[in-house]
Amino acid sequence: MNEPSIGVFDSGVGGLSVLREMRSRLPRASFRYVADSAHAPYGERSDGHVIERTLRIAYELRAQGATLLVVACNTATAVAIDALRATWPDMPIVGIEPGIKPALALTRNGRIGVMATRATLASERFATLLRTQCGQSTVHVHLQACDGLAAAIESGDLDSAAVRSAVEQHCSALRAHDVDTVVLGCTHYPFAAHHIRASMGASVVLVDTGAAVAREVERRWQGDAISGATLSLQTTGDASALQDTARDWLGADQTRITSTLHLD
Repeated sequence: MNEPSIGVFDSGVGGLSVLREMRSRLPRASFRYVADSAHAPYGERSDGHVIERTLRIAYELRAQGATLLVVACNTATAVAIDALRATWPDMPIVGIEPGIKPALALTRNGRIGVMATRATLASERFATLLRTQCGQSTVHVHLQACDGLAAAIESGDLDSAAVRSAVEQHCSALRAHDVDTVVLGCTHYPFAAHHIRASMGASVVLVDTGAAVAREVERRWQGDAISGATLSLQTTGDASALQDTARDWLGADQTRITSTLHLD
């Protein structure tokens, strides 16, 4: 069935954190979600690999009826969204970026931490975002490349020793810089927000831009006439793993279709 829908993808399960926000704002819209778990996490892949996977998945989602595309991955947005927009200039494409602007408004001591993948932080798009948002600001922004954290979250056990260890490793560096506001610059990280809060302390504010992306999608979506909203979940990895995570994150009644997608 190639009904008009909103196509959403991430390197894995992380984009479900954005999908939950979008379904809350657009309960009558149909969604198609692709988790490229066989290639996760993108933050530890080359730019060329991320661009190739992004274009391939976008092509598949368009073929399945997506008329608006959401890049629910900070790394794919940073590295590949320009290539997407050049390939399909007629298609609305919404990406996600670390929430530097809201963090600047929230910080009390002028010290912000950004947790993101190494690829996101090294991208020219992020460098431009930082220059544009911070300008001549005296706020100190500490960039923390969270190697291993997305991969640990992708494994499915959010309370595993690997997740806890990665969180503590990266949060200890943020504590050393006395940050009072932390930007979650990867869609996987909201899954571990409870561990990040516990490690950073109750006074530290976490900034997640999933809700902002959902508002932008709501503004640009033109499919409100659709009567029967559906949700399709597809993965290039283990379908049962995506099903379990989606059940926990979205609610059992919202996981209707899960299938394995072969794109290699």
